[in-house]
Amino acid sequence: MNNQEMLRILDSIARDRNIDRDRLIGDLEGAMVSAARKFYNVLDAEEFVCKIDRLSGKIEMLRQGEPMAFSPEQFGRIAAQTFKQVMIQKFREDERQSIYEDFIKRVGEIATGTVQRYEGGAVVITIDRAEAFMPRSEQIPGEQFAPGDRVRCLILDVRDVGNQVKIVLSRSHPDFIKRLFEVEVPEVAERIIEIKAIRREAGYRTKIAVSSVDSKVDAVGACVGVRGSRIKNIVDELNGEKIDIVRWNESSQILIANALKPAEVAEISLCFELGRATVVVNDDQLSLAIGKRGQNVRLAAGLTGWDIDILTPPEFNKGLEVMAETLRGVEGVTDEMLDRLAALGMISVFDIEEVGAEVLVNELSISPEQAEHAVTLAAARAKVVAEQQARDKEEAEKKRREEEAAARRLLDGPLAADGPELSAEDQARADAILGPASGPEPAPASDGGHAG
Repeated sequence: MNNQEMLRILDSIARDRNIDRDRLIGDLEGAMVSAARKFYNVLDAEEFVCKIDRLSGKIEMLRQGEPMAFSPEQFGRIAAQTFKQVMIQKFREDERQSIYEDFIKRVGEIATGTVQRYEGGAVVITIDRAEAFMPRSEQIPGEQFAPGDRVRCLILDVRDVGNQVKIVLSRSHPDFIKRLFEVEVPEVAERIIEIKAIRREAGYRTKIAVSSVDSKVDAVGACVGVRGSRIKNIVDELNGEKIDIVRWNESSQILIANALKPAEVAEISLCFELGRATVVVNDDQLSLAIGKRGQNVRLAAGLTGWDIDILTPPEFNKGLEVMAETLRGVEGVTDEMLDRLAALGMISVFDIEEVGAEVLVNELSISPEQAEHAVTLAAARAKVVAEQQARDKEEAEKKRREEEAAARRLLDGPLAADGPELSAEDQARADAILGPASGPEPAPASDGGHAG
């Protein structure tokens, strides 16, 4: 192999593996020195020096600073094997370093790769010239990929571990949603619309709070797009995951109300001492505000940074009445003080017990002894209320089970015995408990036709 051909090969490797050409030439010089030391059986690392001209490819070997007659062929088989091993090792190290330097700059970006295989639950994905993996914890629940599938994911982390670079990918991280919005919504990428907060339960639902720095741009409308075109692309990428776009507001009360949509909020009471918001909703909005398995209120709490309690008006008023009745047993506590506690978001004996005496002294200007007495009374009453609530919950659950069992007997008994149909009243009772029965069966097809 002549010198120019050697340089062409090095250039090709540098392009294909994205490795600096000078680094490769330096590796070649080091491998030549290792081969010379092996051939001459020399331990001194400084005895030989190899220099390769970057333009002509001419190789010059020095021994103790003096030029020596040199030809790679003269080293023989053993020294040539040493040269080969050193070159392979150094090229691999260079490639690993190049991959690390390339991907460490891309952490937090979206990349598109090709699925290769599953390894112990993790998905191995090829991105550019590197193998990355997506752990089970970073996958969207229920998603499955086949080898060859193209997949978009977030580069979550890059680590140099021993002799390899570990590239960790994610599709469940909240930042993945943020990057998708930057791709689909130009105003987000241009920072006209700012994403203030994101809370996500991957595969199920995401809430994202947005605001606009330009009063002429509607943040929510821009993110949704014309007829929902922009949000649809993101939902399709996430295989149908629900996305709620919330309008950001500096007022915590307005933000909490926005975050709990589609439920309509009647009243919000903030307790800064406890970092908790008590939200009052009408009975018909209660299940909507809480959401399936508490998902709506849980995501809203994470989005706003407040612990959120959902109460109906009777529950809210009952808490205030019990607190007022309890604290009136403390000498010197007036109705104005009780109103102040309610304004501060303390709406139950549980709150008084939790905030402690010091807050009562500061806020109500009462003596420490009065405050301690108030907390003691509240703690005792809170224990009684908690026990009553536990009994009420148990009775309600028992009643629900009995009603379900009775409804099943109403539906199964007469029909199983081929008896008379249920009366309209009994059918309504059963539907109220178990839900309406399925719709009527389709009419049979006529002879020679097809069922619609």
